[in-house]
Amino acid sequence: MKRYRFVVLPIGHVPYKNWNYKQICLFLKMEKWIEKYRGINPGAILDRELKKKKLKQAAFARDISLPAQTLNAIIKGKRKMTPEVAFKIDNALGLEESTMAILQAIYDTTLVKHKIGSINHPDISRLRRILFWDTDFDKIDWQRQKKAVIRRVWERGNEDEKKEIQRFYGIDSTYAVINEIKPTRPEPSFLRQKSS
Repeated sequence: MKRYRFVVLPIGHVPYKNWNYKQICLFLKMEKWIEKYRGINPGAILDRELKKKKLKQAAFARDISLPAQTLNAIIKGKRKMTPEVAFKIDNALGLEESTMAILQAIYDTTLVKHKIGSINHPDISRLRRILFWDTDFDKIDWQRQKKAVIRRVWERGNEDEKKEIQRFYGIDSTYAVINEIKPTRPEPSFLRQKSS
């Protein structure tokens, strides 16, 4: 019967049976390195690594058989890093395999997360900040404060702002808030009829 040695890793990690000490150290080193650069454009990280190792972009591009323009576009963030290019960069810089590919995936996920997060509020460019003079505009919770936002825009907003609020919340939802029955105030005493 074959015996396996298990190495205890931090909580949340699965100890792998066939890993040797060197592989575990590389894994932990790569994980720490990825956490350090999480969410940053991999092109910027590559640029930093090239500067640390005092390598020129053109020479590095030649070494990994990549056009210099492509490498420059990756560094400037105008182009994504393909898995093939990431593999070449990892090998050339002596990084653990898939490091740059993982960083690219994390960066892409961050971009998608920001894009989806922007769906949770109306098009800010179509609303004047002065409408919400008494509130920190950047901290408005557009879902929780829905009724107050609709009322405010309907009272003080222009047609373009009203259309944006209708688009964001929906016509039915907007009119439901506008047409809510407000509690009536009692008439002032001088207007009331005297009863005999």
